[in-house]
Amino acid sequence: MSEKRVYTFGNGKAEGKADMRNLLGGKGANLAEMNLIGVPVPPGFTITTDVCNEYFEKGKEKVVELLKGEVEASVKHIENLMHSKFGDVENPLLVSVRSGARASMPGMMDTILNLGLNDEVVEGLARKTGNERFAYDSYRRFVQMYGDVVLGMKPVNKEDIDPFEEIIIAVKKQRGIALDNEMNVDELKQLVTLFKQAIKEQTGRDFPVDPMEQLWGAICAVFDSWMNERAILYRKMEGIPAEWGTAVSVMAMVFGNMGNTSATGVCFSRDAATGENRFNGEYLVNAQGEDVVAGIRTPQQITKEGSLRWAEQQCIDEEIRASKYPSMEEAMPEIYKQLNDIQQKLEAHYHDMQDMEFTVQEGHLWFLQTRNGKRTGTAMVKIAMDLLREGEIDEKTALLRCEPNKLDELLHPVFDKEAQMTAKVLTRGLPASPGAACGQVVFFADDAEHWHDDGHQVIMVRIETSPEDLAGMSAAEGILTARGGMTSHAAVVARGMGKCCVSGAGAINVDYKARTVEIDGTTIHEGDYISINGSTGEVYLGEVKTKPAEVTGDFAKLMELCQKYTKLVVRTNADTPHDAEIARNFGAVGIGLCRTEHMFFENEKIKAMREMILADTKEGREKALEKLLPYQKQDFYGILKAMDGYPVNVRLLDPPLHEFVPHDLAGQKVMAEEMGISVEEIQHRVNSLSEHNPMLGHRGCRLGNTYPEITAMQTRAILGAAIDLKKAGYDPKPEIMVPLIGSANEFDVQEAVIRATANQLFEKEGVEIPFKIGTMIEIPRAALTAEKIAERAEYFSFGTNDLTQMTFGFSRDDIASFLPVYLEKKILKVDPFQVLDQSGVGQLVEMGVKKGRSTRPNLKCGICGEHGGEPSSVKFCHRVGLNYVSCSPFRVPIARLAAAQAAIEE
Repeated sequence: MSEKRVYTFGNGKAEGKADMRNLLGGKGANLAEMNLIGVPVPPGFTITTDVCNEYFEKGKEKVVELLKGEVEASVKHIENLMHSKFGDVENPLLVSVRSGARASMPGMMDTILNLGLNDEVVEGLARKTGNERFAYDSYRRFVQMYGDVVLGMKPVNKEDIDPFEEIIIAVKKQRGIALDNEMNVDELKQLVTLFKQAIKEQTGRDFPVDPMEQLWGAICAVFDSWMNERAILYRKMEGIPAEWGTAVSVMAMVFGNMGNTSATGVCFSRDAATGENRFNGEYLVNAQGEDVVAGIRTPQQITKEGSLRWAEQQCIDEEIRASKYPSMEEAMPEIYKQLNDIQQKLEAHYHDMQDMEFTVQEGHLWFLQTRNGKRTGTAMVKIAMDLLREGEIDEKTALLRCEPNKLDELLHPVFDKEAQMTAKVLTRGLPASPGAACGQVVFFADDAEHWHDDGHQVIMVRIETSPEDLAGMSAAEGILTARGGMTSHAAVVARGMGKCCVSGAGAINVDYKARTVEIDGTTIHEGDYISINGSTGEVYLGEVKTKPAEVTGDFAKLMELCQKYTKLVVRTNADTPHDAEIARNFGAVGIGLCRTEHMFFENEKIKAMREMILADTKEGREKALEKLLPYQKQDFYGILKAMDGYPVNVRLLDPPLHEFVPHDLAGQKVMAEEMGISVEEIQHRVNSLSEHNPMLGHRGCRLGNTYPEITAMQTRAILGAAIDLKKAGYDPKPEIMVPLIGSANEFDVQEAVIRATANQLFEKEGVEIPFKIGTMIEIPRAALTAEKIAERAEYFSFGTNDLTQMTFGFSRDDIASFLPVYLEKKILKVDPFQVLDQSGVGQLVEMGVKKGRSTRPNLKCGICGEHGGEPSSVKFCHRVGLNYVSCSPFRVPIARLAAAQAAIEE
């Protein structure tokens, strides 16, 4: 690391610049840059992010010792430029101490303002400014902030209000006043005394008098705040590594609370919610920064347009608006003009929407911060495309500006923010499938269907789901499960459907008999309303209002740009014509995984399937399969038609047979009645199908090799549908995929059945359909012996859900029980079922591709696990030379953007 730990800025000069954000943090780098381009910034210095890591490695005392000389010299630098002295009674300099990581983390870490005051210095400040009220207002703010951030003055019980606020309320009550800025000097002095007494009583510590002691306390507190609960949670949500650390910026204080010619505010060069090219923001006269965000006073709008819009929303008439809540444009026209000029200059300089903080001190404008503003998914797309049209950025930059995962916001309904803020959170689970859903609780798939058919919106609540629940899941607005991870059945299927899903909500106790679910002491009965947030994992009591996501024309234009640059194409995982159409509309160029097992769980289909399972002879199985054939063919006809002209990769039957039979007595009785045999016979067959570890048992190609008649029937259904479509003038492109092979021999036996069946069918129909036979690489041995398998297999599709499961030895449905601990202890950095493990599982993928192509150079390779829609995994797939990724329909745009970015980054 660099020996230089502190970088100064001020008076138009700076030791840092914008491209040093990794070292100086976003705030420090931008403060330096603003100096260099002539924006008025109070002088100061930035302690680097490297020092934050040293702080946690070496400890507080060692780091203070290492920093001492540079910090003291940098304080003198501020004193020289401000013509005042830190700690001096007659001509005092005050400073602010602020955090600043390289990635924006608004409000997550701590800030201290007005540092350097004590009982003597405050008197000097009052004399120097001729404004005693301002001096004591600054002092009480400093004691309050320092007491909270550095000395740990927090509410004793979680039900209590902030101890400082309690004192402020009591003092205002004595006078009968409502607002903080109505307090007089005596009351402000009283607050300082009461604050210090409360700190001593609660913490046992005296408030520090020495300004240098105060400064070191504040610097260390900002470093400490990098590891506070909210910062850790935010980093986890945003994928920000802990080792990045935060910088600390110390700046000369400028004061927005010096009277009616002073103010403070926050502004945006464009609308962060909609992306409109509209300068907007809020300010307060005679206030300091935290007043704007704290909501203690009603902030005023910066522009007149914004003020009129706000008044209309609040139903305030024009006369009251103009007199009580004038915009800065009206109240401080000269300052407004400067502010507007500088925000335009900053956006033009950074070529992106800026989020800025400023202070006006007695008519002089100072900028305290600028950063690329946080924005919604809709705003993200609009701003990128607008800046492209305006010539501010090029096409590649427009694509790189957009975060793939944020496109989710454009694709799913969302909760109304105001309604969400007042909703009661019952519990949290895993945000398994994004979106917002409200409905009445039901516990069973058939109930979900019936209630839906009767016009009800329902949320299906299950301990966990299985393929049998598919129809119910389809009918429900959303799914909530007590068990299962991010790639559990509920999660995978919900994402494929574009359904909102919260999985693995361990605090819920489902009682199927009573038809109730208990959540932390609250009992929810069937028919009661709940709402679930698939983007955050939150579960709310009652109905929370939703609004549809807004998809603009810019979204389509962004997708056109993706098409221009991408090399890795995107297919979809789809099992129905409806899903295929959704994905095609989002730009999918084929189906990378069509699961056939979901097609068997309806009325006559499940009866025929169970008849086949119960049969103990080949002839019996073939008879039952003949009943299934027309249903399967019909399903494939619809899917191939929806994807006309694009490849459709159909996976042959994969799950073990026990999943298709009922395990409860009531279901077994119904099945016995339907089959015309005894319940005992059903129970005997169900028991015989039971396996100790069905994930490693009789499934996938093992089923097809044991019962080749299943493979033959499915081949006839797939190719028969394709023949019918070709006769009708369509261009079907079927691919048949053999699942779960571990050796070339397993594939060879299946291929022989498929080829023989195809030849018989083509001869009978007089039509030949070109098709490919490939395999799913989901067992490590298949990747290790890929060169042998590629001698016969015409393509590889990496099933990374199972490949991850078998490489790690983790069950994807049970990982939720220990994953939080593994993430907390940093045993794992991320959930490997969500983000592809590039060094382990990824190595097998890369090896499989290389070995396969050593035998068959033109071997097409894709990925069809859940990782196919995760941006960093998509970029990995590009780097190792895959031809395509396949993902859930609602993740197709995300994968397309990630694929385009991968090509540009290369």
